[in-house]
Amino acid sequence: MKAVILAAGEGLRCKPLTLTRSKVMLFAANKPILEHVINALVQCGITDIIMVVGYKKERIMDYFQDGVEWGVNIIYVEQKGQLGTAHAIKQTSTYLDDEFIVLNGDNIVESGTISDILENRSGDATILTVTREQTRGYGVVVHDDHHVLRIVEKPVEDLSHNVNTGIYIFKPDIFEFIKATSVSDTGEYAITDTLQDMIDAGKNISFVHSESTWIDAVHSWDLLRSNAYLLERCEKSVMDGTIEEGAVVKGNVIIGTNTIIRSGSYVIGPVVIGKNCEIGPNAVILPSTTIGNNSTVESSVQIKNSIIMNDVRIGPFSYISNSIIGANNTIGSHFITQTGENILIELIGILHWAEKLGTVIGDGNDIQHRVLTEPGKMISTGCSISSGVIISKDLPRDSIVI
Repeated sequence: MKAVILAAGEGLRCKPLTLTRSKVMLFAANKPILEHVINALVQCGITDIIMVVGYKKERIMDYFQDGVEWGVNIIYVEQKGQLGTAHAIKQTSTYLDDEFIVLNGDNIVESGTISDILENRSGDATILTVTREQTRGYGVVVHDDHHVLRIVEKPVEDLSHNVNTGIYIFKPDIFEFIKATSVSDTGEYAITDTLQDMIDAGKNISFVHSESTWIDAVHSWDLLRSNAYLLERCEKSVMDGTIEEGAVVKGNVIIGTNTIIRSGSYVIGPVVIGKNCEIGPNAVILPSTTIGNNSTVESSVQIKNSIIMNDVRIGPFSYISNSIIGANNTIGSHFITQTGENILIELIGILHWAEKLGTVIGDGNDIQHRVLTEPGKMISTGCSISSGVIISKDLPRDSIVI
C-alpha cells in the first residue's frame, strides 16, 4: 500500500515559527513532525510515499530528499494553491492505481495509530476517528454502528465526540468523486465534502475508532505537549557525547555526537540534546526539554519544558520555561521568560487559549542582555532587541527594540 502525506499547508496559527518553515517541519523531540509520521509508516511496512508539498516546499525536499535515509521512497507533487484537502489529494492521482492511505504531515501519530485503520478498514472508504471531549475546531463523525452518516465540520452543537483525524483509506474511485466536489463556503475543496457526497450517493463509508496516539499541534504552544509526550516515550538513554566529571545526568537522556555536558551541570530526563552542543558549566536542564543541534547553553542557565531549535546560543544566568525558541537565535545573559496560565492569545484576529506558556520566538533574532518576556508574548523573525528591555507585546518581523 502507498501513503499520501499532505504537507502543503502553511500553519498560520503556528506563527511566528511558520514564517520560515511549514508546519510539518516544526520540531518535537528534535525531529520534524513529518519525520515522526514517516517513521510510523515504516514501522507498519509502508515505504512508498507520495508527499504533497506547497508552502516552503524546498525545506521539506532538502531535508528528506528521496527518503532513502529513512528507508522509504518519496515522490513529491506540488499543490500550487492552498485549495483544500480534496484538491491536494487530486494532485496524486497519476501515481495511484490501488488502495492507499492518506495522512496529514502535521499530526503526531505512532505505528499503532496507522495499524488500527489498516487492520480494520472496510467499505468504499474508511475514516480513522479518536475521542475528544472538546470538539471545538474539529470535524466530527456522526455514525450508526460502523457506518458514517454525516461528517460535520466544526459543529456548534454537541453532535458527537468522535473526531475525524484526517487519516483515511481510499480506493482509486475517490478521484472521480473529487472531480465532482463543489467548492466550499471557504473557497476550498474539502475531502470531507467528497466523503459526504459519497455517503449521499449510497457508498459505504466506514470508520475505525482508535485509542492510539493522535496529537494535533494546532498552535505553536501545542508543540510543547507533543514534545513532552514523545520524550516520555524514549525507551533508553543514548550517551554519544561527553559528560565531564562533576556533571550529573539522570533519567532518560539522549546526548548527541560531539556534545559536551560541562562540569557542575545537572540534566534530568526525559531530555534530548542534539549534536555539536555545549552545555554549561553549572547549567540545569530539566524534564521535557529538547535542545537542537549546534546549540550552546552557557553557564548557570536553567531550562525546563521547552524546545530550543538548532543553532541557538543562550547566554549565562538565563531562565527559560514552557517556551519555544526557533533556530539561529543569539540570546544574551540574564534572559528570562515569565510563564502564565490560561492565557488568551490573539492570532489572525481571533483569540486562542493557551493553558500554559512562556514565550514563542521565531528564527534569526538577536536578543541582548537582561531581556524579560511577559507570558504569552511572541517575538517574530529578524528582530534586534537591546539590553534591559521588557517584552510586553508581540513583536512583528524585523522589529528593532531599544
